[in-house]
Amino acid sequence: MSPERESCNSRHFTWFIKSCFPNPNDTTKLTSSQTQPHPTSPTHATTISSLPDDIVLNFLSRLPSSSLSSLSFVCRRWSHLLHSPHFSDLRRNLHLLRHTLFSLTATDFGFSFSTVTLHNSTSNSSLSLPYYDAVSILSQARIASIGPRIFIVGRNATVKYDTWTETVSSCSGMIFPRKKFALAAVAGKIYIAGGSSRTDAVEEYDLLTNTWSVVAHAPRRRYGCIGASSDGVFYVIGGLRIGASEKNEFSRANLGAEAYASSMDLFEVEGRTWLKSRTVPGGGCVVAGCAAAGKVYLLTSHTVEVSFWSFDAKRKCGGGRGAGGAFGEWVKLTSPRFPVQVRVDSRIRFSCLGMGDKVVLIQVGGCVLNEERRRGSSREGFVLVYDCGSGEWERGIDLLEIYRRAAYVGVEC
Repeated sequence: MSPERESCNSRHFTWFIKSCFPNPNDTTKLTSSQTQPHPTSPTHATTISSLPDDIVLNFLSRLPSSSLSSLSFVCRRWSHLLHSPHFSDLRRNLHLLRHTLFSLTATDFGFSFSTVTLHNSTSNSSLSLPYYDAVSILSQARIASIGPRIFIVGRNATVKYDTWTETVSSCSGMIFPRKKFALAAVAGKIYIAGGSSRTDAVEEYDLLTNTWSVVAHAPRRRYGCIGASSDGVFYVIGGLRIGASEKNEFSRANLGAEAYASSMDLFEVEGRTWLKSRTVPGGGCVVAGCAAAGKVYLLTSHTVEVSFWSFDAKRKCGGGRGAGGAFGEWVKLTSPRFPVQVRVDSRIRFSCLGMGDKVVLIQVGGCVLNEERRRGSSREGFVLVYDCGSGEWERGIDLLEIYRRAAYVGVEC
């Protein structure tokens, strides 16, 4: 990397100042406020490097979204600031962040990334990027986003896609190979748990150092679990209990699986402590879940009945219930209105995404048969959207066939 790329010089600073003032012809205030240097004082060139990070972040956070992708190329410092949690927090406070739904598919040639509009059956844009073994990676992967970056965490590899620069790069793989594990992004880092009968380790991925590390050990070994995060807590939800039999812990034939389907473990990231585990009232099997608007939303199934629950994930301060970690309440909400009578089981899968104050439920696997089953009538790829404020569901446009087997992730940038 050249010295000019490494540091922000005066030319970049001049361009940056001009971008902050849309009308360059209006120089009245600028001229009157300039301080003339003393004739005998040495003159020093002002550079962007001389400004503290908080001031640079304040400027950058107010620029239009269309400029952010090019700004990340100015220098390494700007790239670091633009991808920091502080930048996202400032943009969020200014109501400048937008939520975008991305679909991910894989072929023998690489990955395909598309933006999807929930109320329009067409995609806004699509980009295919070559990557070796993309099909194998995505088939066992969990996906999360941090700022404008999407992380595809597979069994033996981790891939990063930057939505600003439209580039794909390889990252360090997790320490222990896993399948159907829980994953969530918390405070600018990625956490995973479950998905292995050989370890109960909770791993943390640091974006700055590109390293994985074990930060805790889960109270239960889960397989097929779901991950979510809210207010500094990593939720490991549902799945099956899996582990070696006490009689012969080394025999794979004696591996047992016991339902943990309606419970969730809570890991407080900052304190590295496990909070009290919770169970969905009434039991059932958690088939989809996510966090949105300060709550964790879960879709549960009782064979023929589908229920929708919210768990208050906002941390309480001070004494009382919050002191013991027993925070939050369960509330049974209006169940989603499926297109036809539906039985949720292992043959049908949903992708559940929290996007601002909305919960997006997408059918990504299986086929829902209606009353005309004998004639082969079915519905696939339907989309339902829940408004956390009004408590109402609305129907989205059914997905095109090419998106019905895709993986989905919400990006806030």
